[in-house]
Parts: sequence; structure tokens; C-alpha cells
Amino acid sequence: MRISVGSDHAGFELKQHVADTLRSEGHDVIDVGADSEESTHYPLFAEPAARMVADGEVERSVLVCGSGVGVNIVANKVDGVRSVNAHDADEASMARKHNDVNVLALSGRRLTADAADEIVATFLATDFEGGRHEQRVTLIEAVEKR
Repeated sequence: MRISVGSDHAGFELKQHVADTLRSEGHDVIDVGADSEESTHYPLFAEPAARMVADGEVERSVLVCGSGVGVNIVANKVDGVRSVNAHDADEASMARKHNDVNVLALSGRRLTADAADEIVATFLATDFEGGRHEQRVTLIEAVEKR
């Protein structure tokens, strides 16, 4: 799978771990930055990574900031993106199954590398259920067009 990753300074270490893990699993990872723990602004990295999903350049994206909240907000501003700030694998699973999310936001300050690995693996392995949830996703997409 082709996956973009991005973070600010607070998410840098976890983003590096996630990117390395994804590469070791054979995924094509595009890292849009940040490139260090030097203080920076999460929208500078969350937006381009999310736009890559919306534009079809990648299938999914994983974003990391201190809480996961900021990158999640930015990603959800991009038409065609549905992002979840998942704190555990169950949230990632339900968001994929019911909301067809295509971007995962993580907290670099609250999640261990092992917890992030489990959340990311679930996010990538879980399919959208469709059915009654398809109509809800269509309603979400209609909001983007207003």
C-alpha cells in the first residue's frame, strides 16, 4: 500500500517509528516531514499528507502530533478525507468499518510505539463494511459540497 506520513515536532519520533515499521512491512511510504524535533507547525505537514489521499496519490495517511487533535482537524478540512484520532485499535477498526476513514491521526505524547503499531495495523487491515454505512458516508461527502 502507498501511505503518506507527516508530523510536527511533538510527533516526530513516533512518525519515524511508524514510517520505519510500514517500510519494513513492504509499504511504499512518502514522508512529508517534519524532519526533526525542532519546533514547527503541524498544518504544514498534515495538509500535504492528507491532500495526497484526496488526490489519489496515496491510499492512506498516518499523521502524528502531540495529541493527534491538531493533525486530525487539519486532515478533516481537506475534501475527500475522513480522519480519525484513534487512541486504540478498536477506535481505528470502527472508524474504518463504519466511516471509511482514510487518514489516521495519532498522539505522539500519549501512545507507545507498540500501541501505535497495533492501531496502524488495524487501520490498514480493516475494510469498510459498506451497506447502511455507505449512505452515511455519502451524507458526509454531501457536506463537503455545500
